[in-house]
Amino acid sequence: MDDTDLPHGDPAGPGRPGAGHYEIRVRGHLAGRWAAWFDGLTLDRLGDGTTRIAGPVTDQAALHGVLQKVRDTGLALVSVEQVPDAAASSPDRVTS
Repeated sequence: MDDTDLPHGDPAGPGRPGAGHYEIRVRGHLAGRWAAWFDGLTLDRLGDGTTRIAGPVTDQAALHGVLQKVRDTGLALVSVEQVPDAAASSPDRVTS
């Protein structure tokens, strides 16, 4: 099979499935020290009682890894959204 047979192009290239900027929200607040656990993604505690975990994700495997870490915190997953870089981390942050 050559690259033209792949539905999403070259899996090692910049167009890898799942690559992009993501915002993941969980119910409850995580302290900023958890950022290291989430491989340096930004953690923002929001006024609605959720935490936004945001940043670039390289591919589907990396996204699934982040979601497994969310599961491991025991916090409820509220949403997962791929966002354009310009719309990332809107200013509704309370503290980090």
